[in-house]
Amino acid sequence: MIDKVTRLETAVDSIRSGSTIMVGGFTISGCPLGLLRELSKRPVNNLTTISEDIGFANTSSFPAEAIRELFTGGRIRRVCASFIGANPFVNELIQKGELEYELIPQGTLAERIRAGGSGIGGFYTPTGIGTIAEKGKEKKVIHGKEYLLELPLRADVALVKAYKADSMGNAVFKYSSANFNPLMAMAADTVILEVEKLVELGEINPELVQLPGIFVDQVVLPERRAADVQQT
Repeated sequence: MIDKVTRLETAVDSIRSGSTIMVGGFTISGCPLGLLRELSKRPVNNLTTISEDIGFANTSSFPAEAIRELFTGGRIRRVCASFIGANPFVNELIQKGELEYELIPQGTLAERIRAGGSGIGGFYTPTGIGTIAEKGKEKKVIHGKEYLLELPLRADVALVKAYKADSMGNAVFKYSSANFNPLMAMAADTVILEVEKLVELGEINPELVQLPGIFVDQVVLPERRAADVQQT
C-alpha cells in the first residue's frame, strides 16, 4: 500500500514557474485554501490557472490577502475562468493589460476539463454561437444547427479539496464541494489533495468513494487541522 500523505509545504514544492494549475472549488466551496495560502508564499511566476472563479477580494471568509499576493509580481500571467467579476484587484490588472484571461462558460469549462481527463479530442457545443466566444474556433453545422468545437483542457498540477480521505487518496466530498474537484483530478499530471480529515485505510466504504486514490499523488492536511487531530 502506498502512503501518499505529506506535509503541505513539501507538496507545494513540486509547483514550478511556468506551470498550468487547475484549482478546484466554487468560490470557497471545495476550494483548497491551505494550498493556495502556501503557494502565495512561493517565488514562482508565469503561472496559468484554470478555475471556476478567481476569488472574492473583500470577504472575511476568503483569504483575500493570499489571492492578491498570487496575482502580484507576474506570478499568475493568465487565467481561464467562468467568473471574474467579484475580485476588483484582478479586474484592475486585466484593465491595465497586466493579466491575460479567457472567459469560458461554466458548462463548457467543466466539459473541457472532463474531455482532458478522458482522452477526448474535443466536443461540439452550441454555447457561444453568435458571441465573442466564436473567435478563432472551428464551427460545424450538425442537423442544421451551428456548433463550436471546444478543445480539452489539461494541467501540470491540480490543487483539489475533499472532506476526508485515507492515506492512499481515496476521497469523499461534502455536498456540492465536489464541484470541479474530481474532474480536475483526472485532467492533471500531478494531483495534490487537501483534506479536512484523514481516516484509516478501509474506513471509507468503497461504494462511497467519489475520487479514487489512483488519481491522487499527494495528500495534505493543513497544519491547523493536523494540530486539531493531535489534540483529540
